Amino acid sequence: MILRGRVLHFLKQPNPVNLEGSYEYIEEGAVVINEGRILEIGTYMDTRVKYPDLEVTDYSKNLIFPGFIDLHNHYPQVQVIASYGTQLLEWLQKYTFPEEAKFGDQSYAKLQAKKFIKLLLSNGTTTSVSFCSVHKDSVNSLFEEASKHNMCMIAGKVMMDRNAPDNLLDDPLSSYQDTKELISKWHENGRNYYAISPRFAITSSPEQLLQAGRLVAEHPTCYMQTHLGENKEEIRYAMNLYPNSKNYLDIYREAGLVGSKSLMGHSIHLSPDEISIFKDLEAIAVHCPTSNMFLGSGFFPLRNLINSGVKVGVATDVGGGTSYSMISTLDAAYKIQQFIDFSVHPMYAFYWATLGNAKALGLEKEIGSFRKGSFADLVILDTRGDLCSDIRMKTCTSLTEELFVLQTLGGNHSVKAVYVAGERSK
Repeated sequence: MILRGRVLHFLKQPNPVNLEGSYEYIEEGAVVINEGRILEIGTYMDTRVKYPDLEVTDYSKNLIFPGFIDLHNHYPQVQVIASYGTQLLEWLQKYTFPEEAKFGDQSYAKLQAKKFIKLLLSNGTTTSVSFCSVHKDSVNSLFEEASKHNMCMIAGKVMMDRNAPDNLLDDPLSSYQDTKELISKWHENGRNYYAISPRFAITSSPEQLLQAGRLVAEHPTCYMQTHLGENKEEIRYAMNLYPNSKNYLDIYREAGLVGSKSLMGHSIHLSPDEISIFKDLEAIAVHCPTSNMFLGSGFFPLRNLINSGVKVGVATDVGGGTSYSMISTLDAAYKIQQFIDFSVHPMYAFYWATLGNAKALGLEKEIGSFRKGSFADLVILDTRGDLCSDIRMKTCTSLTEELFVLQTLGGNHSVKAVYVAGERSK
C-alpha cells in the first residue's frame, strides 16, 4: 500500500549549525509498504506512476514519521502513574511495590499488559524497552500482548532479592533460572528481545548482580537494563551497600553488567569517572525527563554526555514519568536542559526519539527511519491537532519551527494514526 503525506525521517544525528544531510523531507511525499516493511519513499506523483494499482491512504496534510521508540518504562506501573507526593525510595515503598505485588495474578498481569500496549500505541510508540515485575507471568503477558500487534518489545523480569517486600523477592539462583527460561522462550522470538533486568543495586545483593552478569556473558545478544544515579539518597544508600566500589556505576561494572547493550535509566548524578566508564564501555545513559521532574530527582547532564562521547537515549519512565507521549517527553527534556543553559534543537529532539534511540539499541537497520527494508512502524502526526496548535502553526515559517511547536504544544492529540509493521493499530 501507499501512504500519502509529508514524509519526514532522519538519516544521521543533526548538527544544529548545519542540518544539511541529516534528514529527508518530502512535502508531497509517499511511503510504499510491502509485507510489513518499507519498500521505498518518494514523491507522491512518482510513486503513483510506479505503483498504479496500490491502495492509497491519504494523509497529505499530516507528517508521516517513524514510530517513536521509548527506551525505559515500567509496565506494572500503569496504575501507579500520577501518585502523589514523595521522592524515589519512599515512592517505591508506598506505591510501586504494592502494585507490582498484584502481578503474581496472571489474569491481572494480562489485563494490565493490554492497557499498557494500548497506551503506548495510542501515543505513537511502536518500540518499547520495559521492566516487568518479579513474576515470570508478567513477562509472558507483556510479550504475548506485544506479539499480537507485531511491535518491537524489549523487556525482562525484574531481579530483586533484598530491600523490597517479601512477596516481591526472588533469590540469586531462582532469578538466574527464571531469566534463563524466559530468554529461551522470548529472545529474538518474532520482534521480541530480552532485557536482563536487575532493578538496581539497592534491591540486588552482590550475589544476584553476579548472576545477572553471568546471564549477560552467556547471552551476549540480550540487552541489560537497570537504574543508576537517579536520586542522591539512592546513591548514598547504594554506596553504603557496596562500600568497596569506587562509584555507583562501578558496582555494575564489577558484576559484568556494563557494555554496549546496557541501558542505564536516569544517569543524572554522574562523576567524571562514571562518564569515562560510559564512554569506554559504550553503555547507554537514558534520560527520563518527566519522571526526573515529578520525583525531584535532578537535571540530566545531556550536553556534557554528548560532548564526552556517551550514547544517550530518551524515555518516558512511566509510572514515575507522567506521560506515555514521547512528544511530551521531548518537551520536558527541552525544559530541563534550559535550567542548565542548554537548548535542545528540535531536529535533534525528534531524531533522538526515533533514529537516535534505534542506534542506541543497535537496531537502526530495523526501526527508527524509512530506510528500505526496515519495519513499517509509522506515526501520522497532525501538527495542528488542537485549536492552540492550529493558531500557532499559522505563523510557522520552517519545518524546524513546526517541529518545535509540535513538541511544545503537541501530545497524544497530535497522533492521527499509527502503523506497526504495516498494519494500522490506531
